[in-house]
Amino acid sequence: MCMHIDIVIPNYNGRKFLGACLDSLQGQSFSDFTVFVVDNGSTDESVSFLADKYPHVKRIAFSENRGFSAAVNAGIDAGSAPLVFLLNNDTELDTKCLEELSSAAEKMEEYDFFAMKMINYHDRTRLDGAGDGFLRGGVGYKLGTMEKDGEAYSVAREVFGTCAGAALYRRTFFKGIGLFDEDFFAYLEDVDLNLRAKSRGRRCWYIPEARVYHIGSATTGSRINAFTVSLSTRNNLNVLLKNYPLPLLFRFFPALCVYQFFWFLFVLKKLQLPAYLQGLWKFLRNIPIMLEKRRRNLAAASISQKELAALMSHAEKDAVRSIMRRREEQGKGNGLFTLYLRLFL
Repeated sequence: MCMHIDIVIPNYNGRKFLGACLDSLQGQSFSDFTVFVVDNGSTDESVSFLADKYPHVKRIAFSENRGFSAAVNAGIDAGSAPLVFLLNNDTELDTKCLEELSSAAEKMEEYDFFAMKMINYHDRTRLDGAGDGFLRGGVGYKLGTMEKDGEAYSVAREVFGTCAGAALYRRTFFKGIGLFDEDFFAYLEDVDLNLRAKSRGRRCWYIPEARVYHIGSATTGSRINAFTVSLSTRNNLNVLLKNYPLPLLFRFFPALCVYQFFWFLFVLKKLQLPAYLQGLWKFLRNIPIMLEKRRRNLAAASISQKELAALMSHAEKDAVRSIMRRREEQGKGNGLFTLYLRLFL
């Protein structure tokens, strides 16, 4: 029996992408779904465009930009289907994507959320991501990103988590884990959710037959700018403070230092030091809020710290090996990554 899906699409000034995205939903081989578009105070007439061209779509409109987390949370709360599919507005779906997702969710009852094969929109021989790994420095990594699609990413398997740009969740997942943290606004909110899920024994399955074509960074205009650096810096530290038990902070301290050092060098290279410092200041101001969330979050864990550490380390191995494959394909050396694997993993 097919399971009804609520599809939640957050939107901010994405009118030029919405048509292709929604048309790809209308062309699906699976039709038992409801679409919610949550608009974050767009000024490009996105809402009127939807009302005129796609009247069947349920619209939720904010008067201002409240961020990715608030938008998807509103869409999740508005629906009631047993499955929730989060989808970025700058995507198109393969015609059988929803059918594959629904089928997998029905068969794989032991799994709580699902990742799919995200493919580069402009070069469909390359991946945008095939499930999420994790770096113990407190960030996620989309496995396979910028790599050639191939056999390694055509096998269904368990993964650490999923990118919220195209992800399927059971509604019961959110009842047990909670929604996206709105204090993150945008960036790394799915990393926080993945970590919360793993600490409570939830499992994620990668479905390579479910394919999504993703442009990427369509809302912010580029992958690296002051906005992304500031929020990424703040939210990386939020992830650590909120999710890492004190023994793991000590255990992973070398890995944390390595990540922070190279992130700082990257920020300097991109001439984004003011944005980095702004992110640090925002984190410091938000510490009392995150400490209270940390207390509740750690108290809700259902697996041991040893089990969580093993899951995190395994996910980092997956991520580092994916990075090394990409670099090797690009003709770059992997000496530092090989050393990192030997010293820390």
